[in-house]
Amino acid sequence: MAVDTNELIDLVTRRVLATLDAPEGAPADCTGCTGSCVTRCPARVASVVSSGASRLSSRGDAAATPRHLARFIDHTLLKPDATATEVDRLCDEAGEYGFAAVCVNPTWVRRCADRLRGTDVAVASVVGFPFGTSVPEVKAMEARRAVRDGAREIDMVINIGALKSGDLALVREDIAKVSDACHEAGALNKVIIEAALLTDEEKVVASRIARQARADYVKTSTGYASGGATVYDVALMREAVGPHMGIKAAGGIRSADDVEKMIAAGATRIGASAGVRIVTGTAAPAGETGAKDGKGSE
Repeated sequence: MAVDTNELIDLVTRRVLATLDAPEGAPADCTGCTGSCVTRCPARVASVVSSGASRLSSRGDAAATPRHLARFIDHTLLKPDATATEVDRLCDEAGEYGFAAVCVNPTWVRRCADRLRGTDVAVASVVGFPFGTSVPEVKAMEARRAVRDGAREIDMVINIGALKSGDLALVREDIAKVSDACHEAGALNKVIIEAALLTDEEKVVASRIARQARADYVKTSTGYASGGATVYDVALMREAVGPHMGIKAAGGIRSADDVEKMIAAGATRIGASAGVRIVTGTAAPAGETGAKDGKGSE
C-alpha cells in the first residue's frame, strides 16, 4: 500500500509533539520538563549520561559545574576575527580541562591538529558555515580538505532554503555527500539544522533526513541565527532520530545547569565557547554577551 509522505511526516510530528506535551512530573518521561528535572531528579540525569550522552555546546556565564561535564563539550572559537594566539589558547585549554574537541574554522585546522597531537582532544571544523548555501559538491570538497588537514569531526550546515522549499532530495544529497567525505577517512559528520529558522515539523523532517543520509549527529544551531539550543528542540530532535544517533546542542548555553538540562533532554554533545567557565564556575568577563550577540561562537 502506498504511503503519502506528507501524511507520514504529519503523523510523526504530531506523535513527537504529543510526547513533548506530557504533563510535568510524569514518572516515566522527562520530556515535558522545562529543566527542573536536573534539580528534581539528579539520579535520572546521571542515568541519562551513563546511558550514552556524549557531548554538548555552550557559551556565556558559568555556574559551579562538575569537571566531568568537560567531556561533553566542544570548546569552540568560530568568530571571524579569531587570532592565532586565541586559537592556541583554545587548544591549550582543551587539553588542560579535557574537552572532547576544539571546533574552529577551516583555516585553523592544521594548526590545531599540530598543537593537539598526542592528546585525546579531537579537532572539529565547519562546512557550509554559517548559512548552508554552498552546493553539495563544494561542501564535500570542503569537508575532505578539513579532514586532510587533521579534522576528525565536521559540523556542516544543511541547505535551509531547500528544506523550507520542500526540496528534500537536495537536502538528503547535501548531507549524504558530506557524510561520505567524512566516513571515507573515519571522521564524523554533525549536521546543523539551524532550529531557530524551522517549524517543529521541519525540525523533525531535517533530523530524520540527517539520519537517513548517514550523519553521525544532528546539531541545533550555528550561533548566527536568532536563537540557539533549547531543551524543547533537543527533546524534539531526540524523539525524531531515536536513541542511538548523536545530538549536539549549541548556542546560548551559558552554565553548568544549561548543560545538564540539555543532556537530560537527550543531547550527547555540547558546543560552547565558554567551556572553561562552565567547568570551573568562574564568572564571565564584564560586558560579555550571549551566542546570538557573539555571532558564531556558540
